[in-house]
Amino acid sequence: MENHILSHGSARRLARKPLALAAALMACSGLGACNTVDRLSQIGATPPLSAIEDPTSQPGYRPVRLPMPDIQPVSYAPNSLWRTGSRAFFKDQRAARIGDLVTVKVNVTDKANLNNETKRSRSNAEGLGLPNAFGLENSAAIAAAGISPDKLITGTSTSSSDGAGSVQRNETVTTNIAAIVNQILPNGNLVVEGKQEIRINFEVRELIVAGVVRPEDIESDNTIDSSKIAQARIAYGGRGQITDVQQPRYGQQLVDVLLPF
Repeated sequence: MENHILSHGSARRLARKPLALAAALMACSGLGACNTVDRLSQIGATPPLSAIEDPTSQPGYRPVRLPMPDIQPVSYAPNSLWRTGSRAFFKDQRAARIGDLVTVKVNVTDKANLNNETKRSRSNAEGLGLPNAFGLENSAAIAAAGISPDKLITGTSTSSSDGAGSVQRNETVTTNIAAIVNQILPNGNLVVEGKQEIRINFEVRELIVAGVVRPEDIESDNTIDSSKIAQARIAYGGRGQITDVQQPRYGQQLVDVLLPF
């Protein structure tokens, strides 16, 4: 019987658990942060990796459409092994079909040093007087009011503006990533996209590469330099504890958007 009897302290703790959960849910809805409960449940846990997915099934995926030349008909010459329109005589193992892999050598070096300064100043003064107005300037009412007839209206304005800006940037990203051919354009160019995630302790580093490549630019070892990718989209970032600390809080971002000054 003693095992089924709860002490008063245990009963109070059990009674407080639903209340604490309800308070947490109310606080979440009041702040408008729908992912607060999920983030609280992940405290002390490593960031999860994303599942491998088909890029063409993503909600925002759109097939690439670019101006294409006229399609050349394929013709075979009699007593010849060469086929008109072929890119090579022998078949190789480089990426050429949907689903094939190609290694992208990302080599991005970005340097910028900009300095801008703008100064503007303006001064203005206006005056209006009426020294003689039919002798009314000597009336007792104007004298009692302390109005000087030759200085009835005086206006002055001064404005000054000084703005300065400076940008110094030095970024270098060098790495390799495998991309998947997910589309072949009518002229034979390949649309590739690759995503790589690396988890280091409590931080996930993400690298995304996408664009259009020519099969001729793919090296014999099935690699291509990122500088040869047209419409290139290269993103390098991360998510986790370090990235979360570096970002302003949601309230501060909201204030920055709403405040007009």
